[in-house]
Amino acid sequence: MSRKRILVIEDDDLQYELYEEALAGYELIRTRSASAALAIIAREQPDVILLDHVLGGGELGLEYLPEMKDLVPYVPIIVVSGALEVQEQMNALQGPRRAHYCLAKPVDLAELRRTVATAIEQCGEREIVRQFEALERSKRSDIEELLSRSTDRLSRQTEIRKQIRAGSGRPNISALARQFRVARRTIIRDLQELIRRGELSPEAYPKWQSGEDDE
Repeated sequence: MSRKRILVIEDDDLQYELYEEALAGYELIRTRSASAALAIIAREQPDVILLDHVLGGGELGLEYLPEMKDLVPYVPIIVVSGALEVQEQMNALQGPRRAHYCLAKPVDLAELRRTVATAIEQCGEREIVRQFEALERSKRSDIEELLSRSTDRLSRQTEIRKQIRAGSGRPNISALARQFRVARRTIIRDLQELIRRGELSPEAYPKWQSGEDDE
């Protein structure tokens, strides 16, 4: 199996040497600027991106984050910087064009290795699959709930129709609500649906005058 490819956007030579040592098990591709990184990303998709914030030529890595996410939306980006305030780190980790992780410089190399391994294991294509699976589960859950509610409603309406046809006089809305443990408005909707479907006569639910008790 080919080694995972990490694009390192870092202008400091000493910092890059630390990355080479800590991430010796990966294939590292280096660029000193975020603008050059965009061309590399468009040509060959990496598995992980390490992004410094303060780069040579006055570039700020986070300003290029939206463009990178447009090119490779599911490739995990790890921002490594000693120049970010807490709020800036939070902003980088939020929204649709976000970084996946933020690490502070001087970076703990053991933490860096763990973060890269986690990003490869949990993000990228696996993240896409999990999102689709979660969406499918959500859809199935919604369908099951709707079917259950529909079945309950039809069963309740069948029983209401039987009781009304077997009795005399107008239905007792409050008593039916207590019997089926639903709100009075639910029983009223049931009666209206039964009348619309022609399963009950309109007289089963007349327009009672305001203030008249149905108990």
